[in-house]
Amino acid sequence: MEKMKTTRMETGKKLPTLYVMGAGPGDPELITVKAYKVLQQADVVLFDNLANQELLSLTSQYCEKIYVGKQPYRDYTPQETIHALIKEKAYSKGTVVRLKGGDPYIFGRGFEEVLFARDNGIETHYIPGITSMQTMGLHDIPLTHRSVSEGIWAITGTKKDGSLTKDLRLAMQSNATVVIYMGMKKAAEIAETYISAGNGHIPVAVVQQASLPHQKSATGVVKDLPQLIEQNQLTHPSLIVIGWVVALEQTTAPLNAQKLCHQ
Repeated sequence: MEKMKTTRMETGKKLPTLYVMGAGPGDPELITVKAYKVLQQADVVLFDNLANQELLSLTSQYCEKIYVGKQPYRDYTPQETIHALIKEKAYSKGTVVRLKGGDPYIFGRGFEEVLFARDNGIETHYIPGITSMQTMGLHDIPLTHRSVSEGIWAITGTKKDGSLTKDLRLAMQSNATVVIYMGMKKAAEIAETYISAGNGHIPVAVVQQASLPHQKSATGVVKDLPQLIEQNQLTHPSLIVIGWVVALEQTTAPLNAQKLCHQ
């Protein structure tokens, strides 16, 4: 395959460039070929805590690697600091890769960084990544299934102001699969929302560290969501999946309360 071409300004310096790149759900083999190639030629990589650090081994020995992670409800790198690093490193080094877990444009603030870079005269590129909800198939949970689910709602469990999104009540009115990112702290409120609508019996799955050898999952019904999380000691980063697709695996195997999966 043809290698990525490095663009240079008339001065001979590299053109300041930002690649906002999806690192995928965790398994380092689940990145795209394009991402693989760009990482090999990066001058700087700004990576978060959800990006598998094995991917950093793809970079050259001269590549500068900077952690800019944000751990849920714990220490984090302010977005303003990340923006400042993007600008500084793009102009001083050349090609900056912003390596973000999953897909940068799905609850990843990736487009904010693209807009910032463009406002500062930095060339931008977007490389999609596999978002974590797509790994539900590894647990025999298809996000859609004919005659069972006609669509997908992907929503955030915690808005910027800390509240649960009102879109959840809209999603419950359909037979679509509901996938909740960043919803673990809102488990009780999610369960109560379904119970109050008479939907507490709908199947639910919670999947932690999807696609990694130490991934964990538990299944049950949504009214029992808080207990399911507590009893199985599930924590961040996890996805909550609500819908009848969760129960499809019962046709081929018993629905276990907990599974430890090793790949």
